[in-house]
Amino acid sequence: MHLLEAWTTLGPFHLARLLALPSAILVATLLPGRVLARGTAMVCALAVGLLDELAVPWWARGAWVALWLLIAWQAGRPERPDLLPRPPRRRGFEAGAVALPLGIALLALMLAAVWRQSFEPDDARRASLGAMLLGLGLLHLMMRRHVRRASLAIGGLGVGLELLTASGRAADVAHEGAPAGAALLATALAFLIVTRIAEGRERYAGSAFVSDAHELQD
Repeated sequence: MHLLEAWTTLGPFHLARLLALPSAILVATLLPGRVLARGTAMVCALAVGLLDELAVPWWARGAWVALWLLIAWQAGRPERPDLLPRPPRRRGFEAGAVALPLGIALLALMLAAVWRQSFEPDDARRASLGAMLLGLGLLHLMMRRHVRRASLAIGGLGVGLELLTASGRAADVAHEGAPAGAALLATALAFLIVTRIAEGRERYAGSAFVSDAHELQD
């Protein structure tokens, strides 16, 4: 009950400020399109800039905003005209039919783990928001099949890890945990790797869709 009270006692502005990031990622998970993906990343950049719960220095939060702007640029890049046509919608339906219930189950498990803990209201919101972003990031990776737009999921996972790290740091009296910005560095490296993989798939496979992998020939 403490977790529900931590959220229901918030005013409309703070509730919108906290839920803007997971809501944007959820929309990009359920709906396709590069324009929508770029708009989602822009909303995430604004939301991260207002996310005091990250509990990181000003330079780290500014770096998070810059990273999300890079994600917006990357996710919204137009398709090259020489790439393979978009795969049939049937494959996307089959992937979503499996991924959606699995992702919801993983999200419910992570939120249940937070529910069982005894947190102060601020820490409860921070930990539950981090778990929510981790679950939505995994759901995005399972449902969306475009490698370049997977950077949205990487960004969501990174912010979720940063929030959970901040919760752990608040309870770490020995100060032996990960420093502020560690999740940012890992997310930036993962973003670079995903970008490189997307460029390689487009150059050598002719498609950035993961579902086209079985059509490749040696």
